[in-house]
Amino acid sequence: MKPIRDAVIRLAGHSQDGIQTVGELLARLSGRSAQQVMSYMTIPATISGGPSIYQVRIGSDEVFSAGDEADVLVAFYQHSYEEHLPFLRRGGLLLYDSDQVNPNVEDKRYTYVGVPMTSLTIEAIGGKGHDKGKDMFLLGVIARMFDLDIGKLEAMLREWGARKPADVLKMALDGLHAGYAYDIGRIGEGFRFIPNERRTGRAQVVMSGNQATAYGLIAAGVRFGAGYPITPSSQIMEILRAELPKYGGVFLQAEDELAAISAALGASYGGRVAVCGTSGPGLTLKSEALGWAVMAEVPLVIVDVQRGGPSTGLPTKTEQSDLNLAVFGSHGDAPRIVLAAQDVEDAFYSAIEAVNLAREYSCPVILLTDQAIGFRVEAFDEPELEKLVQELTLDLSQRPAGFKPYADTPDGITHHAPPGAPIADMNFPILSGLEHDEYGHPGEEPRFHTMMVAKRRRKLQTLAARLPAPSVYGPGSGDVLLVGWGSTYGPIREAVDKAREAGESFSSLHIRYLNPLPPGVEKILRGFRHIFVVENNDSGLYGYGQFAGLLRARYGDPRIRGINKTDGIAFKVREILDGVRALLNNPSGVSPAPPLSDVP
Repeated sequence: MKPIRDAVIRLAGHSQDGIQTVGELLARLSGRSAQQVMSYMTIPATISGGPSIYQVRIGSDEVFSAGDEADVLVAFYQHSYEEHLPFLRRGGLLLYDSDQVNPNVEDKRYTYVGVPMTSLTIEAIGGKGHDKGKDMFLLGVIARMFDLDIGKLEAMLREWGARKPADVLKMALDGLHAGYAYDIGRIGEGFRFIPNERRTGRAQVVMSGNQATAYGLIAAGVRFGAGYPITPSSQIMEILRAELPKYGGVFLQAEDELAAISAALGASYGGRVAVCGTSGPGLTLKSEALGWAVMAEVPLVIVDVQRGGPSTGLPTKTEQSDLNLAVFGSHGDAPRIVLAAQDVEDAFYSAIEAVNLAREYSCPVILLTDQAIGFRVEAFDEPELEKLVQELTLDLSQRPAGFKPYADTPDGITHHAPPGAPIADMNFPILSGLEHDEYGHPGEEPRFHTMMVAKRRRKLQTLAARLPAPSVYGPGSGDVLLVGWGSTYGPIREAVDKAREAGESFSSLHIRYLNPLPPGVEKILRGFRHIFVVENNDSGLYGYGQFAGLLRARYGDPRIRGINKTDGIAFKVREILDGVRALLNNPSGVSPAPPLSDVP
């Protein structure tokens, strides 16, 4: 077996072929085997299905992106081979279903291994139509090729099939064993991953970004959630629906997005921090009630798993185009906290932080992830739950006479008394979407509105002063600074590493707190000649995207320019480096439109 440190495997077929099942099992097996892993997938937006891929990168060292090129391309069909061959690196291995694919073997750039997967699956499982089980046959072939732990795979399949009919599980296991037994000697001795030298003694967990977000919310003490199904965030709702009752909580599937946020606000008014999950179209629909939450100063967490827009847009593709909506999406001056998770592990911790910020500052918090984070699988150190899990109890202690739920405090922060808490000289607390005085009584006097607008703004200014300053990856000064937020974290980091290996002066800055911005950013920007903001959204009318626009508005620095794309696919490392070269050769300040990716 040839020892390797890293491999990118791309599976290309139809969504009906079980591509996602095979890919996720590979990703989860890698994580359970103490390897680093990151996955990436595309699925069709139509119920009828269609072409689909699942890409998994397995590494013995830390993995930051899903990979620019595939070491192994698995093609189930002729179109899979034709569309994805350009993604296979020179010298890579094309593993194809020889019952379906007729490759050009005269192209000597690649190694070709044909396996009659369709017919061998039917032979192994028995019966016409059982070729649909070739995903399990393929899984066995890959397990043999990379010397993966077949025992662990069997155990994972048994977990997967625990609630399925016995014959379905049997067919899956038969297909797995048949694939594992197939001799693909043409690739030589096969491959074996070098053991990952773990920096900690902690076990790893393997999960998707949506799973990490949902379990982070539960660990933070959320016990009420409401939502309306919307891709790509529905998995969060499904997990909360199943898990919250185990902890005495409730999940409500509402009739629409406005009803969902309104129900969550009712729970938060009752003294609990509630959550609702959505994507861009749903966040748009929630904006009216979101304005009420700002005015009434009610804690609330909204998770927005972004997708391509506008309108129904690209339901199953990724984009970072909801930032302006998250920061500004409401009528009137309606400040709210916005933060973005940078990867799957960070989605877990950011969910906890979002809940705590909502409680502390008594306002809505929007947590931004996206399809690239929500759907992909990563492995990370198991969280120290005994230190993180918290129960949010109601504070029903008596409030003193003169208690003001909207007191005009120096830091702008006040908190409501939950219903049922005695107040010495009042019967009940007052909340209102109308402008009000410090007691909550509606009041249209100019002094009330001036005071309360300033109060609501001031508490975010208080938070901004308390936030930790972001750190620079690489030297603190130099030629090029790549700035990112959200899911661009990994590709940007790999881009910096590649550039520095080539002797170029690159660093990066990743910002998690998007509104308000953290302190110290302006000082960091001053240390670099060129500042490029990498984000999955349009370059806009003036040559930069949404976060670049926020930074330019905040710091007035015309050196801030954008590297943008809107193909619904996460950034490749080479796209970032190519974008830098293009901008360095274009000093006019207007970012050129990037070419479309050659393959998904």
